[in-house]
Amino acid sequence: MMDPRTSTSVHTPAGGGAARAAGPEPEVAGVPDPAIGKVVVSEADLRQRVQELGAQISVDYAGRPPLLVGVLKGACLFLSDLARCIDLPLEMDFMAVSSYGSSTHTSGVVRIVKDLDLDLTGRHVLIVEDIVDSGLTLSYLRRNLAARNPASLEVVALFVKDGLQSVELDLAYEGFRIPPEFVVGYGLDVAEKYRNLPYVAVYTGEGG
Repeated sequence: MMDPRTSTSVHTPAGGGAARAAGPEPEVAGVPDPAIGKVVVSEADLRQRVQELGAQISVDYAGRPPLLVGVLKGACLFLSDLARCIDLPLEMDFMAVSSYGSSTHTSGVVRIVKDLDLDLTGRHVLIVEDIVDSGLTLSYLRRNLAARNPASLEVVALFVKDGLQSVELDLAYEGFRIPPEFVVGYGLDVAEKYRNLPYVAVYTGEGG
């Protein structure tokens, strides 16, 4: 939850931004894991796309340093890598918004677990999201932050699941369109496991 257009349009990869399956049988700590299925986005593709996003954000935010708001915990790796690819002064803050608990299905109830430390008034805020499925959590988050009087408010989402959106997303930057399957890796987890995988893969459940 990356066809370049204008600075206010969604930026997706050449060829439509569809993720490409890649790589050998997924392993965790060098051991094949039956709970991990096909690779959806490879480590190399992630690295390239994050660099592209960082370069575009550097152009679009020239003269107005952004405040990156990372949505914990899933966006932690993405935000860290993205920030290092942005050639501008910037600030970072974090918030945690929960709608999953420890299950693989959203509860539909959104709550703020950790709020921001910084005042958003007059700042150019860029929400850094890991993955968007229904879009309801992101919609709630945008409304909440817009009420805090930022100078601007945009969203960069690394992954968008195809066909699951029930609201208009209005993303300024988009990484990859991926199939509507539960995925783990690169910050994404199931019950706090698999966040450290360097790629993104389908979670098939214990024992496959």
